[in-house]
Amino acid sequence: MAVQNTAMAEEVKLFGAWGSPYSRRVEMALELKGVPFEYIEENVSDDKLKSPSLLKYNPIHKKVPVLQHNGKPILESQIILEYIDETWKSNPILLQDPHERAMARFWAKFIEEKCMPPVWKALLGSRDERGKAMEEVRECLKTLESVLNGKNFFGGETIGLLDIAANFIAFWLRVIQEVSGLEFLTAEECPLLIKWCDRANAIAEHLPVECMPALWKAGWIPAENEREKAVEEACECLKTLDSALNGRRFFEKDTVGFVDMSA
Repeated sequence: MAVQNTAMAEEVKLFGAWGSPYSRRVEMALELKGVPFEYIEENVSDDKLKSPSLLKYNPIHKKVPVLQHNGKPILESQIILEYIDETWKSNPILLQDPHERAMARFWAKFIEEKCMPPVWKALLGSRDERGKAMEEVRECLKTLESVLNGKNFFGGETIGLLDIAANFIAFWLRVIQEVSGLEFLTAEECPLLIKWCDRANAIAEHLPVECMPALWKAGWIPAENEREKAVEEACECLKTLDSALNGRRFFEKDTVGFVDMSA
């Protein structure tokens, strides 16, 4: 992995969780920058299960992600992304123009505050709430379609801050659609956004996307016969990954790589 010489002696750790789109943001940014780091998986289901290090570095919110750089913690995914961009200059993820940078921050906040909450409400809310939430999600996606405006990425020709912040849509929303049967994102309503999703996912092509729906279905679907089928699918995926590992300590031989972090 090509990295800046100044980064070689630096200690970089990321405390994250496999199912967190916020953690994935930071992983993507570090990978794009070519920054080697140690990934520490956290069990975020209960404060009692979180590591002492996570609670020490983020005592207020007790959440992931936390980036530790040379012993100093940085909190909140959006802040971490900007810290990474300012610290490691190669492959910038924020544009040079101040107005464009400001707009990228604005739309990243839009995704976090306006797009993501109604997705969960459409999944977990009451029957009355779900219909309204579905419409809210679709309107948000149409808005992002207009922001994309035919560009390959939100920032132009290369992946940037907003593309990283929108990984929830590119990857996780598709998984949620397959698991739940709900249609948030369609080619009829958002053809440009669909193509952007394909491009964004191609950059993170090593993510084990085929395994995710089966793993989620195994835990989400109440019907016993469907849950059993999902468990079988998940087991087959895990067997495939086991064969890909092929006796190595890590998927990418002797060091932790992108596949290891994704898995």
